[in-house]
Amino acid sequence: MKQTALYIHIPFCKHKCIYCDFYSIITTDNIKPFLSALKKEIETYSKEFSKDRIITSIFFGGGTPSLMDADYLNEILNQINKFFTVADDVETTIETNPGTISFEKLKEFKNIGFNRISIGVQSFNEDELKFLTRIHSKDAAVKTVEDANNAGFKNISIDLIFNLPKQTKEIWINNLKQAVSLPITHLSAYSLILERGTILNKMVLDGKVTLHDSDYDAGLYSFTIDFLTGQGFKQYEVSNFCKDGFECRHNNAYWHYQDYLSFGTAAHSFVNGKRWWNFSSLKKYISEINNYGSAVRNYEVLTKEQKLNEYVMLSLRSSGLKKNEFREKFGGEWLKEKEGYFSKLIENNFAENNSQSIKLTKHGYAVCDEILKNLL
Repeated sequence: MKQTALYIHIPFCKHKCIYCDFYSIITTDNIKPFLSALKKEIETYSKEFSKDRIITSIFFGGGTPSLMDADYLNEILNQINKFFTVADDVETTIETNPGTISFEKLKEFKNIGFNRISIGVQSFNEDELKFLTRIHSKDAAVKTVEDANNAGFKNISIDLIFNLPKQTKEIWINNLKQAVSLPITHLSAYSLILERGTILNKMVLDGKVTLHDSDYDAGLYSFTIDFLTGQGFKQYEVSNFCKDGFECRHNNAYWHYQDYLSFGTAAHSFVNGKRWWNFSSLKKYISEINNYGSAVRNYEVLTKEQKLNEYVMLSLRSSGLKKNEFREKFGGEWLKEKEGYFSKLIENNFAENNSQSIKLTKHGYAVCDEILKNLL
């Protein structure tokens, strides 16, 4: 059975933050028609992809999927279990935001089968939360994490953003200290990225917001690695840290270049070297599903060079490039060609090499984009 990850995109959101470029809509229209279309899409794809596959992770993202009632999400989970073979120990994650969920609802989510929760905290600093236009407070963020733990979630992840405008090192240190004082098992720490089309991007272009330079960003990132590893968190990807045994199985499917199926608006799938993606518009998605059973906007079949480039990028961003696996997939010529560059990286402590793999060090993670640019 081929291990496969499954992603569900729920587009509905309570509020659109200034930095977010994920497809989300602030409306209660078409919630029921979306559920019907989503269930139909799952059934359609099961006819082609359920045989000889086992679902090892299910991830509900968005939007804010936790805005939906437990019964609504349970219908989706039941549809997945009806049409796909799901592993007994499947990792089932739901994203949520503080200020949008109660303790009672968290217990309901746990009862219907979610065993991992990812909480979009972003910051524990009130001024930063206001700048990001988050609708929650520091206290609400702390309470959501504690409520999740008390509701029975033992695999709790939070997201934090560093290098925000006006963010001092002291503010960031306090964010990290607050995070590790809570019952979390996983933390994603992202440097602020400007995405085209977002309100924040326009604010920067208009000169209303000034960002820190890359050296300041690198300093915060380096401190983050040292602090979290010193607190018992292992870094297993550029932006992700976890307690022992709590790597995100779903994210690892992406980073280890495994197959994944995705359902819902704007969802991207990748199976057997082919990638395809759905229409973003909710109304268009529903219409396409009702008419054709799928809502594919476009697709691409990757060339060998594209597969190699993506494999290298994802491997070096995470647990390292496994040399034997690479040779099985692509042969040994590329590794020989890049041997000199890898030697320089190892010599300068940007990478480490053993018989099995080539892995970036924390210094290599800090300049990962530059390394990949030189390699690819």
